[in-house]
Amino acid sequence: MRSIWNGAISFGLVSIPVKLMNATESHAVSFRQIHTEDGGRIRYRKVCELEDREVSQAEIGKAYEDADGSMIPITDEDLSHLPIPTARTIEIVAFVPRERIDPLQMGTAYYLAASGAPAAKPYTLLREALGRSDRVAIAKFALRGRERLGMLRVSGDAIVMHGLLWPDEVRTPEGVAPDAGVTVREQELDLADALMDTLGEIDLDDLHDEYREALEEVIAAKAAGEAPPEAPGPAEPGKVLDLMAALESSVRAARESRGGEGTGTAEVRTLERRERPARRTPKETGGKKSTSTAAGKTQARKSTSAARKSTAETDEKATAKSAHAAHTAKTAQTAKSAKTAKTAKTAKTAQKTPDRSTARKTAAKATAGSTAGKGAAKKTASSRRRGA
Repeated sequence: MRSIWNGAISFGLVSIPVKLMNATESHAVSFRQIHTEDGGRIRYRKVCELEDREVSQAEIGKAYEDADGSMIPITDEDLSHLPIPTARTIEIVAFVPRERIDPLQMGTAYYLAASGAPAAKPYTLLREALGRSDRVAIAKFALRGRERLGMLRVSGDAIVMHGLLWPDEVRTPEGVAPDAGVTVREQELDLADALMDTLGEIDLDDLHDEYREALEEVIAAKAAGEAPPEAPGPAEPGKVLDLMAALESSVRAARESRGGEGTGTAEVRTLERRERPARRTPKETGGKKSTSTAAGKTQARKSTSAARKSTAETDEKATAKSAHAAHTAKTAQTAKSAKTAKTAKTAKTAQKTPDRSTARKTAAKATAGSTAGKGAAKKTASSRRRGA
């Protein structure tokens, strides 16, 4: 690799000669501008607007444009007298935990290579010290006409330096988050967790630039005088009518694409749609961070309370529905039992009725016989009295 900067790392009183090399490279396909009628190259020429003529690189210098449009010339001699101690030095100013570095600040990555045999031992010393402490070094250095901030860390057997933005160059995320308060239900969070578990991890080496590969195929076909391959049209995104349904479909699609892999299981319950409450007008907040933090905590508590209340209402409705079904089944069973008992009683009554009629006839005959016997006895007694 070709070095783009030569200097030294200043580690206290230890100086480590190093070479700076780019750690990354771009594989993007670049194009040239042409004249569409004849294919001629379009080139930009450096022209002096006062003399209206093209000038050479040796005639071009630097200048600062003031607010009123006037130019203030700055020569290389003026820049050489700047009090920059880091002109050829990577000056380490602190060692901090790597969690202290916001990824938003990280920029271009460089490899730091030991320059010459005398630099081997101090280079190894710094590398081993960084690896054992599990911290990163914060340094200042000058490159391409400006002083920069950098972070040194260990990558394998090499020391890597990442260019960092200055803290005041990172913009605050004002107006990025949704203005209105949004409540996320527990069921939605569970489905999101299931989707993340299903997608799982991936080897970053398996990822590649599909757009660049397709573009290279088009260029190769055009160079060979062939028709460029037809790319499949992009799938039309479906309209998300229900967030729960979209999450469920995403989980199923992720499992199918991975051949049913994934240990995360999601139990989905269909929830009744509720009317959305009227949108509340967000309260204006001041620029103080403490107010924003308190409002965020309060909104998070409200979201959690609303999610718990929604879950409780759903469980209560399910319990009431089950109790109603059980009561209906019990009522039907009771009515059936009553009907069966009534039918049996009617049959028993019908069976007993002939028996009672027979008994009454027998009793009547017995009474008639007894009456006839008594009459005959009276007649016999009367005859005997008369004979006497």
